[in-house]
Amino acid sequence: RYRLDVLVNLSALGLRPGIDVQLAELEQEPCLDGWEYSRDVYRSTIVTEWNLVCDNDWKGPMSTSLFFVGVLLGSFISGQLSDKFGRKNVLFSTLAMQTIFSFVQIFSTSWEMFSVFFLLVGMGQISNYVAAFVLGTEILGKSIRLLFCTLGVCIFYAFGYMLLPLFAYFIRDWRLLLLALTLPGLLFIPLWWIIPESPRWLISRGRFQEAEDIIRKAAKINEVTAPDVIFDPSELQDLSSQGQQTYTILDLIRTRNILTITIMSVILWMIISVGYFGLSLDTPNLHGDVYVNCFLSAMIEVPAYIISWLLLRNLPRRYSMAAALFLGGCVLLFIQLVPSHIRALSILLVMLGKFGITSAFSMVYVYTAELYPTVVRNMGVGASSMASRLGSILSPYFAYLGAYDRFLPYILMGSLTVLSGILTLFLPESYGMPLPDTIEQMLLVKGMQNQQKKGF
Repeated sequence: RYRLDVLVNLSALGLRPGIDVQLAELEQEPCLDGWEYSRDVYRSTIVTEWNLVCDNDWKGPMSTSLFFVGVLLGSFISGQLSDKFGRKNVLFSTLAMQTIFSFVQIFSTSWEMFSVFFLLVGMGQISNYVAAFVLGTEILGKSIRLLFCTLGVCIFYAFGYMLLPLFAYFIRDWRLLLLALTLPGLLFIPLWWIIPESPRWLISRGRFQEAEDIIRKAAKINEVTAPDVIFDPSELQDLSSQGQQTYTILDLIRTRNILTITIMSVILWMIISVGYFGLSLDTPNLHGDVYVNCFLSAMIEVPAYIISWLLLRNLPRRYSMAAALFLGGCVLLFIQLVPSHIRALSILLVMLGKFGITSAFSMVYVYTAELYPTVVRNMGVGASSMASRLGSILSPYFAYLGAYDRFLPYILMGSLTVLSGILTLFLPESYGMPLPDTIEQMLLVKGMQNQQKKGF
């Protein structure tokens, strides 16, 4: 604020602001008397609790970024933990981690304490998400697996997202809201006695009898007669004794073709993540009711996931993803052209942008997995996912720019999304092609078809 004693003196001299005195030249001082906050929308938030305004306004988006740092760290360790200790053990231990630290967050006495526990919640959240995804793909039959991996996981994620503004509408205090969002974690406790461990993981650890018991139990529940011998001991012995070549992350840059695909995948995932989380976090900056806007932002994901599933089943990957990204990017760029009094049209364009980017986000998982060969597929998708986490860490600051210029976040996200759509067109087409098993079998990037594969 302007220094009050200076303003009093200027007023006493009869000087007029903007005419006799340029306001930009006046000396300013901090808000020494504290702040008063509007309670019209929220009764209590972490901003009002710890005065995250003025010189401390960077702490708001930093809290969200720290959550995504936790997600990044969880992405590092979750795969290794589930490979070592089992899918089920990691799933339930990280569910407990997320629930416990989220509950402790309620009693935070400072922004620093809140943010540290938010980081730990992020680690637990991504770890149980990945463990549940892997466990589902390994225990479900082929006919259900594709449905689970595309529609099952994504749509129920969207349903949970839709519940968030409903909870927040009726619970306007951040501590009580956090409690309400934490308590459902207790509902997972009975599932420990229902969800089995992955038989595939048990076999990989040599625990064949436990795997057989789970399969026989599943056959009994499904009223299917299991064969007398499920695992041939000699075949299992041969499988476990086979020597396998080891691959490292350096194999993702071994040839010019795989290096190009890796660079393009990393850029794609990062930009898509910035767009998705940036638009999700930007809903409070939209015109209209924040709760309705958040609900609409969640609801638009349901048709986006369904459309992307249909596109993946019936159309080429490259053109499907490029079309989704062009749609998302172009409508975001058009927002700045909408007259300020037509607010509904601005919100509609934002939701269309979210629709396109969400569709691309769900398709990029499948597309990336199909481009990499079996020997480095997990590492390839993992490296791309890491880039996505870096994008999510940056995304709160894209939304933060809206406080300075309402259109700037949309211009930046729209431009980057259109550029990523162009980039997608240079990737090889994997639709209808057999999955590559070795690096030599990989599809060639557009422009390299006539070149010989050679070491980089």
